[in-house]
Amino acid sequence: MQTVIVPVDFSQASLNAAQYAIKMLEGSYNTNLILYHMYEKSSEEEEANRLLLNLKDELSKNCPLRIEGMAVLGEHLINEIERVVHHRHASLVVMGITGKTALEQTFIGSNTLNLVDQNVVPVLIIPPDARFKGIKNVALTSDFRDVRITTPTVPIKSVLDLFRPALHVVNVDSSHYVSITAEYQKEKAIMQQMFSEYNPEFYFIGMNDFFDAIERFTTDKNIDILITIPRQHSLLERIFKGHHTKKLVYHSHVPILAVHE
Repeated sequence: MQTVIVPVDFSQASLNAAQYAIKMLEGSYNTNLILYHMYEKSSEEEEANRLLLNLKDELSKNCPLRIEGMAVLGEHLINEIERVVHHRHASLVVMGITGKTALEQTFIGSNTLNLVDQNVVPVLIIPPDARFKGIKNVALTSDFRDVRITTPTVPIKSVLDLFRPALHVVNVDSSHYVSITAEYQKEKAIMQQMFSEYNPEFYFIGMNDFFDAIERFTTDKNIDILITIPRQHSLLERIFKGHHTKKLVYHSHVPILAVHE
């Protein structure tokens, strides 16, 4: 039995993430989904539990998943999520990235990125307008450096085993020309072996603008989930802190799965 946690604050962004998670996992009969809400005052307990129960009842309609509501008194959301992740041995957290109001942007956006930074558990980040339409194509971004050590195969394969999508491994480097270097060839061979059971296809894109390249790639290949491997000063950090934030995440239809090495 695997456990998936969906933090909700009842904003539209978090409710959309919950709906996406339900649709995504509804065919997985060995999954327990926890709708998790943190409240900061004891006086809010009754209302928090009432809202969670209503949400659980709504999402449970015609859904075979085991859905549990959990309301917790706390002050620091990330610390509280970390506790429940370890206590319930959760394998994934699904969170929205932002909402339309300033409050939603502050709470959901900052806490989602903070959870990614903490490297507690893989985090699936759901854009505000994303709707689940199946997982047929997954893209894995890689810098092709020491892939055997830096690629977290276990959590990535757990996603691939759940949906059995086509796997597209993509690298963007302005130095790519007609053919890739011997070092890239070596790392590609290792990656090919690591994911051989999924018959991965490899793409080496010679462009200066990484973000534009990835955006085009996700569109051209009908990518349903983009997997990134955050590192210090990494791709994910550049995505979220750079001027492409809205372009790639906030306004994207493609959820991003952050899985640390």
